[in-house]
Amino acid sequence: MQETNTECLIVGGMDCTTCALTIKKQLQKQGLQEVNVNFANGQVTYNQHPEISLDEVKETILSLGYTIANNENKQEKNIRKSYQFESHLHRFVFCAIFTLPLFIGHIIHIHFLMQPLLQLLLTLPVYLIGMQFFGKSAWRSLVIGVANMNLLVAVGATAAMVYSVYGLLTNKGVEFMFFETAATTITLVFFGNFLEEKTVASTQAALNKIAVTTTSKATMIAFDADYKEQFFEVPIDSLRVGDLIIVKNGEQVPADAKIISGTATINESLLTGESKPIFKQYKDVIIAGSVVQEGIIKAQITAVGSQTILQQIVSLAQSAQNQKAPVQALADKISGVFVPAVLVIAVVTFVTNWLFVNVTVTESLLRSIAVLVIACPCAMGLATPAAIAVGLGRAANNGIIFKHAKSLEHFKNIKQIVFDKTGTLTTGIFEIVGFETTLTNEEFKTIVYSLEKQSAHPIAKSITKALQQSNTLKFKTIEEIKGLGMQATDKEGNSYSLTSYQGAKHVTNDATHQLYLVKNNAFCGWMDVEDTIREEAFEVIKALKKNNITPILLSGDNERKCKIVANKLLIDIYYYQQTPAQKLSVIEELQKNTPTAMVGDGINDAPALAKATIGIAICNASDIAIQQAQVILLNNGLNNLLKALVIGKKTYSTIQQNLFWALAYNIVAIPVAACGLLGYYAPTYGALIMGLSDVVLVANSLRLRYVKL
Repeated sequence: MQETNTECLIVGGMDCTTCALTIKKQLQKQGLQEVNVNFANGQVTYNQHPEISLDEVKETILSLGYTIANNENKQEKNIRKSYQFESHLHRFVFCAIFTLPLFIGHIIHIHFLMQPLLQLLLTLPVYLIGMQFFGKSAWRSLVIGVANMNLLVAVGATAAMVYSVYGLLTNKGVEFMFFETAATTITLVFFGNFLEEKTVASTQAALNKIAVTTTSKATMIAFDADYKEQFFEVPIDSLRVGDLIIVKNGEQVPADAKIISGTATINESLLTGESKPIFKQYKDVIIAGSVVQEGIIKAQITAVGSQTILQQIVSLAQSAQNQKAPVQALADKISGVFVPAVLVIAVVTFVTNWLFVNVTVTESLLRSIAVLVIACPCAMGLATPAAIAVGLGRAANNGIIFKHAKSLEHFKNIKQIVFDKTGTLTTGIFEIVGFETTLTNEEFKTIVYSLEKQSAHPIAKSITKALQQSNTLKFKTIEEIKGLGMQATDKEGNSYSLTSYQGAKHVTNDATHQLYLVKNNAFCGWMDVEDTIREEAFEVIKALKKNNITPILLSGDNERKCKIVANKLLIDIYYYQQTPAQKLSVIEELQKNTPTAMVGDGINDAPALAKATIGIAICNASDIAIQQAQVILLNNGLNNLLKALVIGKKTYSTIQQNLFWALAYNIVAIPVAACGLLGYYAPTYGALIMGLSDVVLVANSLRLRYVKL
């Protein structure tokens, strides 16, 4: 299968969900696939197209009036220059200088400030700045065919401005003077956009904390002609796989590496959520972003840049954030027709109040403008991404990585969780408790060691550590087969198999052991290993049952061992001696009745993890298990499983609350404005309320930071 590369751009200037929809539709029209636009963090992602260059994509985005971070394109520079201001705060401050006299004049009726010509002169700079931003954005959205929120602001402010200029030119009097309405509307919307920028940015804080490593330098080890160590301080960007580094007490690890000398206690809380320092020694892996609290170590770089665990975690989190949860689908549909619907409601408001209600043309216009500026499509666009950003950040800070936003939502439905046994419910640290062989003990151990050293399974790692020896067999071919263990052939043509009973039952009837060695289809012996149940497993299973979630054991191990673990943990349902295909079938069968999560760590669990409603891998899992899982528990254990469940459910409930607020706000606010319940200053109050509506919604999302786990 051909690999699809994803491109990511950071786009500025999006002010509502319809802005995001505008960019998405235009890029899709250009021919790009899998386009995702995240209004909350400004990220635009898409699958690279062989016939569409990055520059062409940038030109398309820039032509819509948006900006691109770290882009040197002249067109973008011209756009920024045309706006004259770098942020909504600057626009707000500029407009407020002119708007404040107008507002004060109307509130306390200062005669000098009520002069029509002076009001025009004060309003004109504000209107021009407003149209330079809202007007251009509105026009471009109309050209694309997706009306955005800025169109509502532009129409409302322009209506007030035109009405006031008409009154001035025809000398109609003070009742036609609504320059203050036009200026106040623009100024307060800029203020609302500024508040929105700040509050939305705060939802990204947790993810940004992970994304930024404080160190920019590393101490690299080199050797002179006499093979004496030399130490050089170099930028971390210059590090390459295989380089040697030294990390001292208090320093941050610059890249993923393996210790070759020394010992240290290392704080990995940035990645795992575990504040307790971890002791590291020879051959242990150290992770970029962790901090050496005590000790000095020398290490060899194993991954740099985007390949480090830290950067892959950031990439996964950002990818999840850019996806939309299923619950957002309704909000997207509403957002797509929201602005045209509000424009129609505004027209109906004006006509109805003027013709059928005993209200003047002036008051009818004010109510119509209030409808335009009080409506807030942004709230529906922010409902999901704001909550997801905070939820993902809270999870990441606790050592939990969600690959997909939908996983956060799916946790609410989980009623049963299936656990692998070895390395998941148990520690994965094994001891050999017995073996018998028809060969000599040394020959048996040599064959087992030679086979298991090629496996990444926790049992294999423990066996090779226990049987450590320099004498090994050289195999012509060797492979690990899911559910059946290791199979190899040497240069002489002898075949070897270290397998479970499923792979050895044709040569023995004894199914009570864990590993069987078969050579040239002849039984050569068995080996039993035992590991201990994880300390936290008891409390995790107890908590799941307390919350009406059924725990299920699903293992490839024999019945005796599975029954022992199930009985100790009070797990009523267990499956034993299951091959990967059988595990997959069990998950499929279980999911027919209710959504099911699967927790595993081995290569044998990968198909089941992929099939489950939510596949969960613990951090010491095999690479393929991590690839197939949707959720990764970074710290070594099951403690964070319960936290993941809580974060998932709380995030979904927050999304529901946000969507309810967004819909309820518009359902209530628009009729209130249309009926004139906001009074004479309806457009002013409407603009202020609209700006604050998003702040309330984001504040509700930020509560996820403090929810008890």
